[in-house]
Amino acid sequence: MATRASTSEAVSDEILFQNDGVSLCLLVNRRARTMRVIDFRSGPHPAKRLFVMTLARREGIERVYTLVERDESAAWARLGFQREGNVPAFYKRSDAFILGAPVSREAERTDESGVRRAVSDRPRITDDERVYQHARRIAKDLAENALPAVRVQTARDADFRKGVATALRSGRALTGFEPFGRDIERISFTCTARGGYSLLASVELQPCFNNAFLELLTAPRSDKEALFTVGAVRLLCDELFEREVVCCFSLSPADAPALAAAYVANGFRRTGLLEGHLLVGRRRVDAFLWSRKLAQPTDG
Repeated sequence: MATRASTSEAVSDEILFQNDGVSLCLLVNRRARTMRVIDFRSGPHPAKRLFVMTLARREGIERVYTLVERDESAAWARLGFQREGNVPAFYKRSDAFILGAPVSREAERTDESGVRRAVSDRPRITDDERVYQHARRIAKDLAENALPAVRVQTARDADFRKGVATALRSGRALTGFEPFGRDIERISFTCTARGGYSLLASVELQPCFNNAFLELLTAPRSDKEALFTVGAVRLLCDELFEREVVCCFSLSPADAPALAAAYVANGFRRTGLLEGHLLVGRRRVDAFLWSRKLAQPTDG
């Protein structure tokens, strides 16, 4: 087993594990206490879950998840992972399916089929369907207003780090912009408008598949901020289209209808609900998964 720190603050690690039957890369997000599993060998090998959950408990992780193609989703379901959503065209010409599982601090239970499943006592935090319908109504109302003139430019590293640190201290940060994938490129942006509006955003690009993970640092707190966020997301998507990105996906707290409205207003579809995926301040909340196809895939 080998470990590689992905950030200077060591809030994110890559842990590589390989034996005769299992070959995994585990992307550990220590701030959010989540872990993404990247599997290099297909099949429901029983050692996969045992190793993943054992290491997750050791590292203080509360949620594990994986992204796989359709053919592999059944194997992970047999290992006790719940299918939570999909990202169309994530692999350029095929979709990715997200499966997740909570990490129990107690012994795992075994069901009648012999599959080990984690126990989750975490209550549902939000009525996601109610929030989603509220977001659609907000998006409809916002469409009747002219968008503000938003300026999007590449962020200066020092200013970006300062802004992230401030949002984390205040409890408003939706992300610390930790790595989502491997072998990626990241571009950070500052979005501004008259009236003192400002928003930090970052895009993680995976060039081999021409996909992009869009993250916004904070959620809007008013109708004016929501309208500004709509304009910012629109310009960011235009930037990705110019880069021939095939698909763009993003996350938002499932208790933040104004932010969800910004995605709805920009043509994103809700393609999943990830249980307890985000840590906002001290709250663990469900996350809406948003997806949008931007460009047609090419063979180049």
